[in-house]
Parts: sequence; C-alpha cells; structure tokens
Amino acid sequence: MAHPLPASIDTSLTTMFGIRYPIIMAPMFLVSDANMVIAALKAGITGAIPALNWRSDEAMRKDLEHIRREAPGPIGINLIVNKSNFKLAQQLQTCVDLQVEYIITSLGSPADVIEACAPKGIKVFCDVVDEAYAQKVEALGADALIGVNREAGGHAGPRPASELIPALVRASRLPVISAGGVGRGDQLAAVLDLGACGVSMGSPFIATVEAPVSEEYKQACVDYGARDIVMTTRLSGSPCTIINTPYVEKIGTQQNKLEAFLNKNRQFKKIAKALTFYKGMKALEKAAFSATYKTLWCAGPSIEYVDAIRPIEAVVQRLVAEYAEAQTGVVASR
Repeated sequence: MAHPLPASIDTSLTTMFGIRYPIIMAPMFLVSDANMVIAALKAGITGAIPALNWRSDEAMRKDLEHIRREAPGPIGINLIVNKSNFKLAQQLQTCVDLQVEYIITSLGSPADVIEACAPKGIKVFCDVVDEAYAQKVEALGADALIGVNREAGGHAGPRPASELIPALVRASRLPVISAGGVGRGDQLAAVLDLGACGVSMGSPFIATVEAPVSEEYKQACVDYGARDIVMTTRLSGSPCTIINTPYVEKIGTQQNKLEAFLNKNRQFKKIAKALTFYKGMKALEKAAFSATYKTLWCAGPSIEYVDAIRPIEAVVQRLVAEYAEAQTGVVASR
C-alpha cells in the first residue's frame, strides 16, 4: 500500500526557514537557475544558485526579483570567496541589497561575508570538510556548517558522511547540513540520525524537467552511476567530480605539464589558478548547454539513484516518500 507523504520533516533547518522538508537544492555551477529555485520552493524545500551563474549583476537582480514574485520562501546564493572570484564584492552587495535569506560560502574565508550579512539578518552557511575549519568559521560568526563529504558532487571532501557529520556535531555548536551522497529517502533519514539538520543535494536535480541543461546531460545522469564518477583537476584547478564519458577517457583527468607548472610556480600561482578557474568555467558552460558527449559534465555519485528525468516536485515527493518508508517500515507501492 502507498504510504502518505508526511506534511513536514521537522528539524532546526526547517524551523529556521519555514520550509516543510530539510533539503537544500544545492548550488550547481551552470545548472541552478531561477526556475529551478521557484520549483524547489513550491515543493517545500529551498534552493541556492551560484552567483557566478549570472553573467551580469543586472541579470542576477532581475532573477532574484522574479523568484520573489513567483514563490515565497528562502533563497540561497553560493559565493566563491577566494581571490579568483573578481566579482565577489558586487555579488555580496547584491545579496545584501536584495536580502536573500542565506549565503553559502566556498573555497575561502567567509569573514567579509559574515561581517556584511550579520547586521542584515542574512544567514551564512560555510562549506567545511573538517573540525578545525568548522571551529574557525564558528568563531567568525557563521550560522551553519555545510559538511562536504567524499560523495559530494563538484569539489568533494575526503571523509564519508558517517564519519564527518558526527565529528562536526561534536566539534561545533552550529547546525550541520550534510552535502553529498543522498539520493534516496533512507539516506536522508540516515544523515539526520547522524546529527545533521538537513541535506544539501544537487546531482539528482540535474535530471529534472526544470534544469536548463541539455537533454544529453540529463540523460547521462540517468544512464551513468556512481562507478562512472571520476575526479578531474582540469576544470577549476582543484579536484572536481565529473561523469567519466568516452570523451573524458580520451582527454584524461589530470592537468597537462604547463598547467601543473603554472600552479606550482609561486610567482604565477594566483594568476594561473584564476585562469584555470575561468577556463574551467568555460568548459563547464559548453558542457551544460551543448548536445554532445564530447564535453565535461559535473555530477556526484548520487546519480546512482536517478532512473528518469522528472519534475523537481516529483524528485522531492519521491525522496520524502522513501524517508517515510524508512521511518515506518511501510513499503510504498510503486
């Protein structure tokens, strides 16, 4: 028999934002957009967009205002806070001006972001991979931790959620959100049992009707699985997870000799990293909107649980139904 969906799954994350389910649709570079966030909000969760997905500040402001008109609820923005992001100051100012509910910081110190957001009541969540950094951002005034584990898509951490989440809970008083590896409802239940207040999940939302990427990219998330995820340094200079398509097998996943030299040379290191990041952005942009497998498609191991292209609401409902089954032992009919 089918088990009814719970009206809500209550945690400190749902209480913080007034959402029904403790799920953040993770910010995905060149995937997440306004329409995806609108669909996420209507489905009872929240969603975040990387600020770098917008070509201009005007476009960013226009989309954020569009989301506000279409669907009330918490909007998140992901900011790259290292020196390779030359647009950071303007992106942060726009977030403050438009009063987004939360910012997720990645790849650098969140100090300036916290300083700007705290007086405005904007929450700052920080990507962390260990206890030491968690304690640093807590001391700076962060509002929550995004525990990036080794099954995360994009820039994954080194430790499994089963080890990382309890360690962060012990090391910090901040709420912990688990990022990586969740594609089924029983996995959501498992990370909540570990002490997380929610999950940040991205890859299962690539294969959705609303995602503004090519049908080939979406179908790859259906056709490939966890075994097909490999790490590459050719996109951003840091290890990043991608689908191991025939094209990836052909070009390899490691930087060439010139790229490696520039990243090791102190004089050129910062410039090289910025150029590698920019080059990687362009490669991913082509991958996201090109109808060919001769591209690089970013995804995490949780595509293992993607078996069809669905609307975002259907992805959420399926996850919540599976969560209910895991909690009650009732097997829903398919």
